[in-house]
Amino acid sequence: MSQPDTPLFPLSTVLFPGGQMNLRIFEPRYLSMVRDCTRDGKPFGVLLLMRGQEAGEASSVVATGTLAHIVDFDALPDGLLGIRVQGGVRFHVDRAHSRDDGLLLGQISTLLAEPGEPLPPEYALLGTLASNLIENLLPGAAPSKAQLDDASWVSHRLAEMLPFSLPERQRMLEMTNARERLQHIVDALPRFRA
Repeated sequence: MSQPDTPLFPLSTVLFPGGQMNLRIFEPRYLSMVRDCTRDGKPFGVLLLMRGQEAGEASSVVATGTLAHIVDFDALPDGLLGIRVQGGVRFHVDRAHSRDDGLLLGQISTLLAEPGEPLPPEYALLGTLASNLIENLLPGAAPSKAQLDDASWVSHRLAEMLPFSLPERQRMLEMTNARERLQHIVDALPRFRA
């Protein structure tokens, strides 16, 4: 039995599992997508746009992305629709096509979530770094001890908060092992020292 197509939203950013993102929605095709996803309680897929523009016709997107669940929405001061999404599971686009209004739809395969793994002791300082970045960038937000002890959670938060290039973030999203992602972050830290 085939599953219905999943709406796909190409963006100039990478959404990681467990991450949150605020989006401004103004194109009719995406307003329709948000309405349908909200009504049906279903996510849409966020994919990194490699070439082209978010508004208008997407010319090149990657094949691996993250399902985005709408957790809140509001009218913005400029009259546009604002939504907050949270990243769910990663997926791979098997086939894609455009609807008449230009909305990209895809047959997707969800990817297995990384197995739960405690943050290895040799990466304990990365947990502290993640906590400090979150508290500095999002005043009032404090990660829980359970989050800071979770290797995948820490690696995903650092991958989205540190100044990695978009292709590098995409590579980290595609990694299937938290230790590999953590080591990549450790190796990259000297680049970010001011």
